[in-house]
Amino acid sequence: MNIDKQIDDFLAAPAFAVVGASDDPYKYGHRCYKCLLQNGRKAYPVNPRTQEILGNPVYRDLSSLPESVEAISVITPPPVTEKVVDDAIASGVKHIWMQPGAESAKAIAKAEEAGISVISGGPCLLVVLGYRGI
Repeated sequence: MNIDKQIDDFLAAPAFAVVGASDDPYKYGHRCYKCLLQNGRKAYPVNPRTQEILGNPVYRDLSSLPESVEAISVITPPPVTEKVVDDAIASGVKHIWMQPGAESAKAIAKAEEAGISVISGGPCLLVVLGYRGI
């Protein structure tokens, strides 16, 4: 499957999670979450060390979300991304977009082996959706 089709399928999900979301407006985890909201998407921030982002509750992990999500954007260090993939598999995630810097060959292989579509090594969500400001 080509990357444009993968991105279209990812963006067609009814709800998203941003794993590695941040309450710091200068971090990419904050910007990716905000960008989804700016584009009218239902998105949940996931970070075990933060309570609230942009006035919304933050969830500890994928299993604590109030609803299942098909698509997750990951902005974590590669070793953490590998653990996120395990959670994604257990949670029934169908699409993972590993943002630049979050990629891990092990995580990609494991996700793809589980039948999850993985976007990595390509464009950032912020570029595709057109992030506006801090």
